[in-house]
Amino acid sequence: MPEPVISLVDVGREFPSQPPVLALDGVTLRVDKGDYLAIVGPSGSGKSTLLNVLGLLDRPTSGSYRLDGTETTALRDGARTRLRGDRIGFVFQAFHLLSHRSVVENVMLAEIYRKQRRGGRRERALAALERVGLGHRTGFLPDRLSGGERQRTAIARALMGEPSLLLCDEPTGNLDSRNTEAVLDLFDELRGQGLTIVVITHEQEVSERAGRRVRITDGLLVEE
Repeated sequence: MPEPVISLVDVGREFPSQPPVLALDGVTLRVDKGDYLAIVGPSGSGKSTLLNVLGLLDRPTSGSYRLDGTETTALRDGARTRLRGDRIGFVFQAFHLLSHRSVVENVMLAEIYRKQRRGGRRERALAALERVGLGHRTGFLPDRLSGGERQRTAIARALMGEPSLLLCDEPTGNLDSRNTEAVLDLFDELRGQGLTIVVITHEQEVSERAGRRVRITDGLLVEE
């Protein structure tokens, strides 16, 4: 079988305290290329810890995490940063757009932060915006966009560099129902193009659109 995009095997994450807090407890998860997975669970269940581990923002205390076939747990910080920049696009509840920069400039910032080559950067940003249906808004400032358009701008920025994985944390949390529907339609399109999507959410409408759903409770992960 092809190498999965995400392979977690018996992953644990313990935080030191008295007594120690076991935020992830023997988590095993496989996500293949083109999967669309929703991770749901109540507040304090371990969702944020799992997000940080998947995004290479935190290291598990035990177990194995392979991203696109690369074992990540023993990588040095610089290698983890490079792997994260090359393979993962992040989408958050807050759009994190610079208000004084145009839509296309905000998308171009993804490559500036990653210190990628300058040649063709604007063209790649314009192509990403076309991909999310915002080719007609490239020169606008963020405050002239709807909430859904701002999130689609953030998604275009996440798509720069053609990541293997789109990792989304409550991506519709700041959106009304109409804009939520538009963003979920876009996720469907991106999945249809072969992108692997993992969404962490507490919203039933969002999780029901995914192809798979897993629930985390007290650090334990169960497929639904």
